Amino acid sequence: MELNAAYWESRYREQSTPWDLGGPTPALVHYLKSVPREKSILIPGAGYAYEAEWLHNNGFQNIHVVDYSKQAILEAQERIASANTIQWSSEDFFEHEGVYDLIVEQTFFCAIDPKLRSKYVQKMKSLLRPSGRLVGLLFNFPLSKEGPPFGGSEAEYRNLFSAEFEILHLENCYNSIKPRAGREFFIELEA
Repeated sequence: MELNAAYWESRYREQSTPWDLGGPTPALVHYLKSVPREKSILIPGAGYAYEAEWLHNNGFQNIHVVDYSKQAILEAQERIASANTIQWSSEDFFEHEGVYDLIVEQTFFCAIDPKLRSKYVQKMKSLLRPSGRLVGLLFNFPLSKEGPPFGGSEAEYRNLFSAEFEILHLENCYNSIKPRAGREFFIELEA
């Protein structure tokens, strides 16, 4: 199975999205409440873009959403019809260009082929301004060959990110949703 645009498009068209919470992730909302409203924010692999909707509804003006799936973006745009503060892009994340203050990681890292993890780190670094932040959640369960989602460990994440980022937080997430309790790390990394 290749995790390409066709794969993700079919998942959204078939509504085969068991990861979908139907709203923003509480741990991310908790963090985002402290972010200045003028910051430029990227959400890669945003799916139905609930975090982008929350940002829009809370006064953020510079929000960028990237997802492979045109269907996911279309449904999000229909739901958030008044969101002229959100720029939408259906493209390969690794082809995306831009510079941001903050990148929100929400089930994107775990959905890419683990062979692309080093490339992910490099791309994230290239998209952030100096002192920009990569913030989000990473799964805390053994890396599996079958996925998505693909897991990982604290040691792997520290090894992977420490060459390009200062690790401000990489710790068990205390406010995960119930099905993910004890299985997520909260990360805050500075470029």
